[in-house]
Amino acid sequence: MDRQGGSIMRVLSDVDLPYALLERRELVVPLREQFRLLERAARETGDAFFGARLGQAVKSRELSAFGAWVCAAETLAEAIGRAHLGLNTMLQTSTILTFSQHGETARWSIEFVEPETTGRHHNEFLGLGYMIDVVRNYAGPRWRPHVVMTALPRGTPAQTLEDIFRTNVSHGHAVPAIELDAALLGRRHFDRARSVAELDLGEEPPVPEQNDALATIAAVTELALCEGYPRIDWVASKLGTTRRSLQRRLNMHGATFNGLVEMVLMRQAKDLLCRSGARVTDIALQLGYADPAHFSRAFRRSTGVSPSLFRQTQGSA
Repeated sequence: MDRQGGSIMRVLSDVDLPYALLERRELVVPLREQFRLLERAARETGDAFFGARLGQAVKSRELSAFGAWVCAAETLAEAIGRAHLGLNTMLQTSTILTFSQHGETARWSIEFVEPETTGRHHNEFLGLGYMIDVVRNYAGPRWRPHVVMTALPRGTPAQTLEDIFRTNVSHGHAVPAIELDAALLGRRHFDRARSVAELDLGEEPPVPEQNDALATIAAVTELALCEGYPRIDWVASKLGTTRRSLQRRLNMHGATFNGLVEMVLMRQAKDLLCRSGARVTDIALQLGYADPAHFSRAFRRSTGVSPSLFRQTQGSA
C-alpha cells in the first residue's frame, strides 16, 4: 500500500475495521469483509490487480499460527492436506479448496461460495498467492506454477497478471487454480530445519467445528474489542445479519451477547496473564475495565480465582 502511494489507515477507516489488524495477526476477519477491504485497497492505489500483487508479497507461515502450521508440514502433500483441514475454521466455511491429479500434473483450486461479489477477484488472486507460497516452501523460492487459472472473463488481457505471477495466465475458468508437477507432492520442506526453529511450533492449532456459530460470533466480537466495548449492531453487520437475527442465533445456543463479550474478555485476560509480564492493573485497563477491582471481580466470577493467583499457578505449571 505504501509503495503504491495509498493509505492503509484510510482504507481501514472507510471499511470500518480496527487499526489493530495491522499488529495482531491472530485476529480473524469475516470473508465478506476481506472482499470489501481488498476492493477498497485497490481503489485507493488505482491498481486493478492489487490482490494479485499483494499475494506475491505474503508469506503464509508469517500470517498466523495456522499458516505456520501448514508450512511446517513434512511434505507438500501433507501441507496441502493441512490447508484443506484449516478451512473448517470459523469464518472460512465459504471457502473451498480442491486438489486433483491427472497423470503427471496436479491442480490446486480455490473457490469462494460467499454470495458477496465486490472485491471477489482480488481475494481470489490473493488466495492463489497463498497457495503458490505454500508450494514454494517445498519447491524453492523461485518456483512458478505451470499456469495460473482465473475466473475473469475469457478474452481479458493477461499480460499484467502474467508479469505479476511470472507465469502463464489463463482466463475464463469456473474456479481459480494453479497447476504444478505432481512429482512435487512428495518433496520435503525446502528448509525444514530453519522453518521449525523459526516457528517454534507446539501442538496443532485447534480447529473449531464447521459452522460453529458461537465461535464465529466470538471471533468477530474479539475484533470489535480492539476499539472498546463491542456494539452488537457492529458485530451483526460484519456477519451480514441484523441485530435481532444475531440475538436469536445466540438465544438458540443458550447465550447472550453480553455473556459472549465477557467470555472473550476472560479468554484474552488469561492469555495476557500467562504470556505477558504486564501488571494486573495494566491488563485490566487494556481490556477496557474501568478499574482493576472490577476486572478482578469479573475474573474471579469466571474462573474461581484471582488474576494474580491464576498467573502464579499457570506460571508454576
